[in-house]
Amino acid sequence: MVANPQRRRRLLDAGIDVLAGQGARGLTFRAVDDAAGVPQGTTSNYFATREELLRELGRYVFERLTPDPAPETEAPTRAREVQLMKELLGRARDDRAGFLALYELRLEAVRRPELADAIADRYAANLEAISAGHVEGGFPGDRRTALLLYLGMSGLILEYLTLPGLLPGDAKSIDALVEDLVTAIVPPE
Repeated sequence: MVANPQRRRRLLDAGIDVLAGQGARGLTFRAVDDAAGVPQGTTSNYFATREELLRELGRYVFERLTPDPAPETEAPTRAREVQLMKELLGRARDDRAGFLALYELRLEAVRRPELADAIADRYAANLEAISAGHVEGGFPGDRRTALLLYLGMSGLILEYLTLPGLLPGDAKSIDALVEDLVTAIVPPE
């Protein structure tokens, strides 16, 4: 295996773009090479099989979509929760390809048991971190509140990214939906 971390990351980013644009069926070494702008055969030098590439993309997409941790400096209120969920939606807007690739990987995991475990483990760890952060951060509600918020935001982001005309209005209206969602789920302080 070739050891050039920058090129490997470039290939993984290109793989995310291919998944987002063409789906899992379009994910070929040639497509990734083309998307990365590298010579044909480069991707196969970094990933022995397509399955390995899919597994690595499943790992990498979570890394790419996870913001750098910042210490929480604001009070854990419902208003702060609204702000955090708007930031999450903003990340989805800013990295649409990353989120769409994540959805493609979920669908591919349904068909590939060897990928399903890796994807499910990442989602479970993500949900645990979200729940723990909510409760340990002192936000109103409990683990169930965090779960409902996760499910609500997951659905909103899925609809927003995959069927843009389905939700009413512009970005400001969508932000208002986020506020309504959080207000409906998170109890007042």
